[in-house]
Amino acid sequence: MKRCIAAAIACVALVSGCSSGPKSAAPSAAVTKQELAGSPAALSSLHAQAGQLLNGGTSAFKARLASLKGHAVVVNKWASWCGPCRAEFPLFQKLSVQLGRRVGFIGVNSNDNADDARRFLKRYPVAYPSYEDGDSKIAELFNGIATFPATAFYDASGKLQYMHQGQYPSEQKLRTDIRRYING
Repeated sequence: MKRCIAAAIACVALVSGCSSGPKSAAPSAAVTKQELAGSPAALSSLHAQAGQLLNGGTSAFKARLASLKGHAVVVNKWASWCGPCRAEFPLFQKLSVQLGRRVGFIGVNSNDNADDARRFLKRYPVAYPSYEDGDSKIAELFNGIATFPATAFYDASGKLQYMHQGQYPSEQKLRTDIRRYING
């Protein structure tokens, strides 16, 4: 009986901890605007849709990637219900602003409820849009990785260079992969 009670308390603590999530690391709107000022037109189009959840499926996603040729692109697959996604999201909040004049960032919100995803993006604003991917068809474009989160790195020619499966443990590791795989 004591084991059951202890297990129940542990589950409640785990669920409570997961629901609070990490602290947002989004720079202020003024800092974001200043950091991204002077971005090339293709990257500015991403910044203009910051924090939006876009429709259009694979065709819209492919068209966006094509429009970004000439720029390296980082694509982060996430879901609002995914603990590791929530844990790494502050890294993308910071780096998408710090590197946003040279590197394109795109989100892919897979297997998620659109209302939950919008609430999440309001709490954790990013300098780029995410594509709604309820059926994971967009995620299939980058080698069908089922892991949450997953991050794809496309070089300036639009070629997929690397897939990172799972949560990034630190800003330095994500920054290193950006440099290594797409020279960001």
